[in-house]
Amino acid sequence: MTSRIPLASRDEPPRTAVAAPGLPHPETPDYDVVGVGLGPFNLSLAALADGLPGLRAAFFEQAPAFSWHPGLLLEGTTLQVPFLADLVTLIDPTSPWSFLSYLRAHDRLFRFYLYERFHIPRREYDAYCRWVAEGLQSTHFGARVEAVRWHPDAGLFRIVVTRTTPPPAEAARGEASESAGTWSTRVVTARHLVLGIGTEPITPPAFAGVSSDRVFHSAHYRQRRASLAGLPHITVVGSGQSGAEVFADLLRNQQTATQHLTWITRTPAFAPMEYSKLGLEQFTPDHIRYFHGLEQGRRDALVPAQWQLYKGIDADTIAQIYDLLYERTIDGGDEAATLMPGVSVQSASLDDGRGEIALGCRHRDQDRTFPLTTDAVVLATGYAARRPTLLDPVAGLLALDGAGRFQIDARYRIATDPGLTGHLYVQNAELHTHGVGAPDLGLGAWRAAVILDDLTGGHAYRLPPPSAFTTFGAPPRTGGSHHAPRTATTTTTTGPAGRGTPATGTTADGGGLREPDAAADVDSDRAVRRRHPVMLGEGDR
Repeated sequence: MTSRIPLASRDEPPRTAVAAPGLPHPETPDYDVVGVGLGPFNLSLAALADGLPGLRAAFFEQAPAFSWHPGLLLEGTTLQVPFLADLVTLIDPTSPWSFLSYLRAHDRLFRFYLYERFHIPRREYDAYCRWVAEGLQSTHFGARVEAVRWHPDAGLFRIVVTRTTPPPAEAARGEASESAGTWSTRVVTARHLVLGIGTEPITPPAFAGVSSDRVFHSAHYRQRRASLAGLPHITVVGSGQSGAEVFADLLRNQQTATQHLTWITRTPAFAPMEYSKLGLEQFTPDHIRYFHGLEQGRRDALVPAQWQLYKGIDADTIAQIYDLLYERTIDGGDEAATLMPGVSVQSASLDDGRGEIALGCRHRDQDRTFPLTTDAVVLATGYAARRPTLLDPVAGLLALDGAGRFQIDARYRIATDPGLTGHLYVQNAELHTHGVGAPDLGLGAWRAAVILDDLTGGHAYRLPPPSAFTTFGAPPRTGGSHHAPRTATTTTTTGPAGRGTPATGTTADGGGLREPDAAADVDSDRAVRRRHPVMLGEGDR
């Protein structure tokens, strides 16, 4: 555990040095790094930062407590990644914030041992993350970041934080003092900022003008599914894992004599997710390095072509749906369901009198249009990154590409004006620059470690060397051979698991502490002025 600055109040940002615009900044900021948002990715960063002595970090989240996709925490659903892809293990298996540590704290180790599953229930992953979020000292819930400003004279970010709700979890731990609840807005200062605000549900343009309680995103399905009971016709739009799980849940609870289900998707088939071992190597740091090195136009073309990596369906879920339909048709039974791939919804309107939703659909391959009338629509249409309004005060200092997206370097820093010397990192907003691994939980701990490595000048965690068997990109030429082996010297540390300990040695392919390799690092910094790494001195602690 790291030593921390004492808090006057657990739920109150400490040492509020700046109370109003125009006042001078202190020389020492309140924090070295502030995280905005507390989903799994910033929570991973918080958990790994907890093992770094001298790094002062705080994370603010507007929700009153941690909650991970509550609308999809359905019975029987599991993570699509193994439990080793928790918040810390793939970087530091000795961390007190691992999933196995959670099981031990809750006396569930032997039950999990006999459970014999590599993929854990989603509900338990949510419970694990809540345990970590409530245990860390650096997490502040019920606190919304309203605005971020950059002050060049001080070389610091000023972050305006507003309390949204009382933080009951913090108070329950006995960490709130008598001053708790007395502040509504505070301003804290930080050297660097990490955006982890997550993505937001996508509503297709066809549904933009439809206002009905019976049209909602799958993100709210668990809370709203009771309202669907007894409706004659329900339509699910979208065939990723979320769409499949919603359809399977509706199918299991369907009253076949009075209710019909329709499942439509733009994709050409209800196809399984790529889950072969070599195929999954596209979710490794090796592939991220390769993808980031491509020209942006090629990257934009490649992501949609990889749809089965992130829009496919778990094979077990497909099997469950098929088996339910098969058993219904025994002895001439009616499946009471219609499944239509290759279909897009072009228009949607609401009949206020009947409460029905009229959909205008088109089969993409046949180029044929047809109507579909339904009583409710569940939109399993995915999520997208957003640019938050809290960045408006620094918008003119951010470098965007031709499509208005962040330019993000290999270390997850947004390219900025040279005058902005603090780093502004992002998590899960880099699909266009880092590829399909951006939203993958299995890469969360690695990305957090890359950010911490950059923040501390290489004194955070030992990052893994290249590990994929697949060679992404053309192999290097060495001595005229196209098949030169990848060589790497062993990276050693003087402390356990490399935690907070500088390492010696490098790897020829970008392993070791500095990740990725030097060539990629130089290339990624073309849009970001080279800055001195954060080496915390005694005066800063």
